[in-house]
Amino acid sequence: MSAIDLSSRTLQHLSGLLAGHRRRIGSRWRRLTCGRQSLLVLAHLRCGDTYACLAGGFRIGIATVYPYIREAVDLLAALAPTLEQAMATVRKKAYVILDGTVLPIDRIAADRPYYSGKEKHHGMNMQVLADPAGRLIWASDALPGATHDLTAARAHGIPAALAADNIKCWSDEAYQGAGPAIRVPIRGKHLRGWRRRHNRDHTKIRSLGERAMATLKCWRLLRKLRCSTARITAVVRAVVALELAS
Repeated sequence: MSAIDLSSRTLQHLSGLLAGHRRRIGSRWRRLTCGRQSLLVLAHLRCGDTYACLAGGFRIGIATVYPYIREAVDLLAALAPTLEQAMATVRKKAYVILDGTVLPIDRIAADRPYYSGKEKHHGMNMQVLADPAGRLIWASDALPGATHDLTAARAHGIPAALAADNIKCWSDEAYQGAGPAIRVPIRGKHLRGWRRRHNRDHTKIRSLGERAMATLKCWRLLRKLRCSTARITAVVRAVVALELAS
């Protein structure tokens, strides 16, 4: 198994969450303690360790690894903020940064809805909101990778939510036409004068949002997802909940 580059606080947080869950459901004997189950789950999410690797490392069966991970992921995912809850945080900020990414998945060429023409690989489209310092605030549900960022943002109701609270948002050219709340660069390759300065300043602000993406991708499982596409939203929300808790 890989070493886990996370603080003990993250491990304790997840362990406490699992302990509370076991008490609520009246769970009796388990092959792993709450602490060991937390370590198992973090090794999977943070390091991308496979079920087979985890089964060998913790001396349990693969059939036991799967429900342990699913249980913890679902508990964490339920704690991740909804867009409405995230807006309460966003209102306290001077502005936010919106960005999109396509998380790679193991799909074949026939799965066209998941193929991103922009990224040139199969994946799931995720929309992320970050604060002015680039800290992660919220991540959306996952949509097939062929979905355009603007389409995804509208599907999640992001432009409408920002406009309703008159929140300033910086984003890239993919969100052209998203509405007055979302500020994008001026189109054109050979801009001069104030237009060129505008785009330069815009890029400096927006680029901080890439820190939020980098934060997500520090969780190695998200660099190549091999689970069912129906589970990817829960996995990402679980990672967001852990990041916000730490």
